[in-house]
Amino acid sequence: MRYRVNVADIMTRQLVSVEMDASLEHLRALFEMHGFHHLLVVHNRKVVGVISDRDVLRNLSPFIGKRVERELDLETLKKKAHQLMTRALISVRPDTSIREAARILVESKISCLPVIGEYGEAHGVVTSTDLLRVLSGDPSEGDSRG
Repeated sequence: MRYRVNVADIMTRQLVSVEMDASLEHLRALFEMHGFHHLLVVHNRKVVGVISDRDVLRNLSPFIGKRVERELDLETLKKKAHQLMTRALISVRPDTSIREAARILVESKISCLPVIGEYGEAHGVVTSTDLLRVLSGDPSEGDSRG
């Protein structure tokens, strides 16, 4: 009998999440500090959105920290997570097969799936990198850094 591998077997369990009012400045600091690519946005302990490092870069003024920085550029740091996050959440349950997770990632053209429990709470994150590690036989499964 073959063992079916589920996302719960490979997902990253160490999560960093933010509230909806977290500032872009805080989000940027978290990405820099932890070195991952996705943050979960929570409200009342339920996952309500996802923010990628690309979302942060897209909303950040390119002049911050430069000699030509203006007050207007610094204002971008005050944007809130709820203004940046992807609200149309595509997620999976812990018992979802890795094959199904891979299909969802490919069809949705995304690289991260929050793993959500019965009541909307975060259990983990599974990424395309996690799936590639499993397929390649890499022993560092479940540590793609979200």
